[in-house]
Amino acid sequence: MTGNRRTRRRARYGFDGPAQVSILILATSGLLVGSVAALLARRRVGRLLLAGAVFEGFRAGTYLYATLRGKLVVWAREVDALGLTGTEQVLDLGCGRGAVLLTVARRLTTGQAIGLDLWQAKDQSGNTEAATRRNADAEGLTDRIDLVTGDMRALPFDDARFDLVVCSLALHNVRGSDDRSAALTEALRVLRPGGRLLLADAMHTDEYAATLLLAGAQEVTVRPLGWRVWYGGPWFGLSMVTARKPQIGR
Repeated sequence: MTGNRRTRRRARYGFDGPAQVSILILATSGLLVGSVAALLARRRVGRLLLAGAVFEGFRAGTYLYATLRGKLVVWAREVDALGLTGTEQVLDLGCGRGAVLLTVARRLTTGQAIGLDLWQAKDQSGNTEAATRRNADAEGLTDRIDLVTGDMRALPFDDARFDLVVCSLALHNVRGSDDRSAALTEALRVLRPGGRLLLADAMHTDEYAATLLLAGAQEVTVRPLGWRVWYGGPWFGLSMVTARKPQIGR
C-alpha cells in the first residue's frame, strides 16, 4: 500500500531564537550531568547542580512549548477574536516561516495575507522564503499568501493598503527605539482607516504603545498573553499590543 500512497508534507515553523534554544538545552544538560557526577561522588554541590538543572529544564521546556505549540494556539485565539470576514488584506511583519501568516490565511476566502521578512536565520531557525512557501503549500494556502523581502522600517506598499497588520516576536529585532518607532509609523501608514494592528512581543511593549499613541492610533492596549507563550518563564512572556487606525475625519 505504501507504494501508491503520497505522504503529505507537514508545515514546519522552526524555533524562535535558535541560539537561545541551544543555550537552554546545553545548560540543562551540563548541569544535569554535573549533578549526577557530584551526587555519585557524594559531594554536596550535587544538590545545587541538580536544582540548577531543574530550573534550566523548566526554562527550556517553557521555551520549547511556546515556540513549537503555544504561539500557534494563542495566535489562533487572537485572530478568531477579530471576527474576520475573509475578505481582508493582511500584512505580517517579520513573518518568518509563516506560523502567524498562515494562521491568518486559513481564515481568508477572497482576501490575501502578505508576509514580509529579511529572512535571517539568527531570528528563526531555517528562516528562508523557500521554507515559508513550502509551509504554505503543505497547508494548502499557496493561493492566499504572497511573500516580500523588505525592511519593516520602509515598507514597499502604498498608503492604506491593509485591513490588518500583525507582527510576532519580530519588532524587537530592530535595533534602536527610533528605528522601532519608524517601523510602527510605517505599519500605521499602510493600514486603512479603521484597520487594526496586533503586535506580540516580550520586549519594549510599553514603548510600542506610547509610540502608537503619539502617532494618533486609537484603542491602544497592552495585555499579557499567558503561560502558553512564556519564552523561558513568566519573566519573559509575550504581551499583545493592539491598536486601531482612526477613521477619516475622527
